[in-house]
Amino acid sequence: MGVVAVLILVAGVWGSWGSAQHVMLTKGREQGTVEVTRCAGGSCAGPYTPTSAGSLARARVVLDQSVAVRAGRTYTVVLKPGGDRAVRSGPAGVLYAWVPFGGALLLASVVVAGGLGRVRAGWVLAGSGVALLTAAFLTV
Repeated sequence: MGVVAVLILVAGVWGSWGSAQHVMLTKGREQGTVEVTRCAGGSCAGPYTPTSAGSLARARVVLDQSVAVRAGRTYTVVLKPGGDRAVRSGPAGVLYAWVPFGGALLLASVVVAGGLGRVRAGWVLAGSGVALLTAAFLTV
């Protein structure tokens, strides 16, 4: 059961790291804002205005559509290298990127409390997951 709990947590980190690395390690990455003009097919797009040195304006960059992105609003973003894909930045972007890890904490808490009999550790994991998910919900 311990191995299962660790695998769940590693999978949560793995699922979050794809976006979190761009949001948290911003040195040398293009940063700016995107004014979302339209959303369709699971993604939103709009013109990109740079705020970092060396970044170029683009007529269109793409954000993944989620409950956190709406047409008509402007978001601070970090561009993923080698393309026109963007990820939200700032506190909301960091917390939103770690949402899969928050879910993994909740799932692992059940395994730790029920499978290993470590009820206190399970409550700590569950509390951490709920805190992360709540913070992401409130800031996004």
